[in-house]
Amino acid sequence: MARRPSAAAIAGSRRLPVTLAVLAFFSVQQAQAGLFDDDEARRQIRESSLKTNERLDTMAKGQIELANQIQSLREENARLRGQVETLTYELESARKRQQDFYVDLDGRLRKLEPRVASSVDVKPPASDENRTATVEPAKKPVSDPATETRDYETALNLFRANKFKESAAAFDAFVKAHPDSGMAPNAQYWQGNAYYSLRDCRRAIETHRQLVGKWPNHAKAPDALLNVGVCQQQLGESKAARTTYEAVLAKYPESSAAATAKQRLKK
Repeated sequence: MARRPSAAAIAGSRRLPVTLAVLAFFSVQQAQAGLFDDDEARRQIRESSLKTNERLDTMAKGQIELANQIQSLREENARLRGQVETLTYELESARKRQQDFYVDLDGRLRKLEPRVASSVDVKPPASDENRTATVEPAKKPVSDPATETRDYETALNLFRANKFKESAAAFDAFVKAHPDSGMAPNAQYWQGNAYYSLRDCRRAIETHRQLVGKWPNHAKAPDALLNVGVCQQQLGESKAARTTYEAVLAKYPESSAAATAKQRLKK
């Protein structure tokens, strides 16, 4: 006779489907949770990647703009350097042309200026009574015009060749050797300019002042006095320079030097 299943076995068999259903339910929940976590992680990774790419794009654009700015600055710097070199060349050329102009003008003026010739006073014949008492004055040695011209041209050519030290010495020697020459004021003027070109403003001032003191009515005197003021201004002696410019206006109001002095007084 077959045995009948016990009540416990029947109850266990009834609970088994329920247990399996519960386990299946929790498995589905865990699978859904795992799937959700993977999607969220992918989303976060995708967003992080997008943000990173955006930052990289921004940095790349910034680097490109910076490189463009650097290149622009280099081109601008090169352009300005070229302009400076061009202006320097033009300034030097203008200075050289002005120097040549003054040298040429000096030569033209010297041809028009009357030479100071040494002369011997002519006196009436002495009578027999005072002939023995008459004493002839000592005669000054007559300067050779050819020698004067040669010495002057030598000094001027040195100045024209920018050999200012040698030129200053040559003009100084000329003035000492030919103090009464009609070219002595010109020599003194160019001697002062040679000192100025050597940046020796003190000696330039002294030389130009000697010209104005010895030959105040000479054509070079206004420019010499103006040069004194220019040198004083470069030495930082503003008050003295102003006084000198005012003296140019007072002594030589119609000269071109006066016009320049007036402009400098306005600054």
